[in-house]
Amino acid sequence: MEFTLAVAAVVFATIFVVELPDKTFIATLVLATRFRPLLVWVGVTAAFLVQTLVAVLVGGVLAQLPRTPVQVVAALMFLVGGVILIKGAGSADEEEKETEEEFSHKGAATATGLKAVGTSFLVLFLAEWGDLSQLFTASMVLRYQEPLSVFVGAFAALAAVSALGALLGRALLTRIHLSTIRRVGGGVCLLIALLTVLEIAGVIGG
Repeated sequence: MEFTLAVAAVVFATIFVVELPDKTFIATLVLATRFRPLLVWVGVTAAFLVQTLVAVLVGGVLAQLPRTPVQVVAALMFLVGGVILIKGAGSADEEEKETEEEFSHKGAATATGLKAVGTSFLVLFLAEWGDLSQLFTASMVLRYQEPLSVFVGAFAALAAVSALGALLGRALLTRIHLSTIRRVGGGVCLLIALLTVLEIAGVIGG
């Protein structure tokens, strides 16, 4: 199975900026205030591992379809995702507070060891289904036709975001607004959508 570092790097950068302003980042932050951050990171990363694998498998199945329709679908997904991120940027900071409240009551605050890991896994596993990062991961498989490269890049990005959420989440949010991160993520998605359209039109090479 082909692996290209450049593709993995592009996927990493894209998923990272998409996931950072997402509710799962805030959920990880909140869980890390209730349990040991390392245990939270292990549980959350395990959930991301499963979710990424599912997204890559789905993308791999869809990638077997004719290339042009697949590229069109990928471009549309990035376009819609970019618009959603940018449109929702204005309310991102308010949503941060709502998300903190939502996840602050999930799981017993006294959970330790495997129970803390399991709680973190379950909370993020359920929260991540249908998430933009999961949809974008499948779209990246459609775009690049390299499941392994996409898997490595996407999972590494999600693991990095969850580490930031568990260890530095609160400090990070005092310096960077979620609204700004969301606008950047939206811009990246729109750029990828444009590049995909140019490839379909034959203006640039695929």
